[in-house]
Amino acid sequence: MRVSHYFEFEDHVTGGIKESVVHQRKMLDREGIAYTTEPTLDADVLHCNLMGPRSVWYAKRARDRGVPVVAHTHVTAEDFGDSFRFTNALAKPLRPYLRRAYGLADALVCPSEYNRGVIEAYADAPTTVISNGVDREKLDGFESLEAEYRERYDLDPPTVFLVGHVIKRKGLETFVDLARELPDVDFAWFGPLDLSLKGRETTRLIEESPDNCTFTGFIDDVRGAFAAGDVFLFPTHEENEGIALLEAMTAGKAVVVRDIETFSWLDDGEDCLKIDPGDADRETAAFADAIRRLSDPALRERLGSNAAARSEAFSLDAIAERYRSLYDRLRSP
Repeated sequence: MRVSHYFEFEDHVTGGIKESVVHQRKMLDREGIAYTTEPTLDADVLHCNLMGPRSVWYAKRARDRGVPVVAHTHVTAEDFGDSFRFTNALAKPLRPYLRRAYGLADALVCPSEYNRGVIEAYADAPTTVISNGVDREKLDGFESLEAEYRERYDLDPPTVFLVGHVIKRKGLETFVDLARELPDVDFAWFGPLDLSLKGRETTRLIEESPDNCTFTGFIDDVRGAFAAGDVFLFPTHEENEGIALLEAMTAGKAVVVRDIETFSWLDDGEDCLKIDPGDADRETAAFADAIRRLSDPALRERLGSNAAARSEAFSLDAIAERYRSLYDRLRSP
């Protein structure tokens, strides 16, 4: 079996989508599945990770030739807004485009049950849930970087942190408000920070954040974030899955999340603390209370240990076989 595993705009797209593609290719390697990263019709399966115009072109012709098409549903109009400059304006026309693009697939791969529910409004193609997974090897030895990264960013424990692109959708306003509400706690957001790509509101929130709120920008070793952070705060409003969350759990960190449908699989008080969405003032107070509770090392240890155990089901080894099963099913007469 040979798969055309294509990621359009691969040299330009970063963040969770890129991480997912890296994980997928590692899983194909684990399963011994041969693949090319170029789009080609000379393959047993065409697997597109971003349905741009070139992917759509190949998908149409693959169907004409009887080559099964798999499309990953990384992008929806729902999670496109409040991300970068102009994405809100693009979200509305994106929906009909994605309906046509996803409709070309013989199978859609959704990273979560929540995403599958969203995608059902886009296309009638069969859906399969396969997690983006977590690369446990990538985090090996992260503990050794604690002193270096705490000193680099002047962070005292317990540090509240987040990893990923700094965008409003991921709960930027809540993150900054909490730093202002808890001036004696250090907050650090580790991730790319290109203000030229941000909207005015995002830029304002970053520039007016309090002194105890650090935006590190790009870091050369993401393990440093998980070494320096103690409480992973993820107040995202919309998420397809959340690779950084899975990484924080793998690292044994206590996590606090906004209680959105994506995280329905998490157990409040067991492997995380969940905060009910509500008006801004009530939410901020509830998040602040959760962070105060997590000043208790014993509670952080218990939640973090449970989270690490829960994350084992999302390892690349645990998930890899699902791709072989999917491809074999599509190739069967």
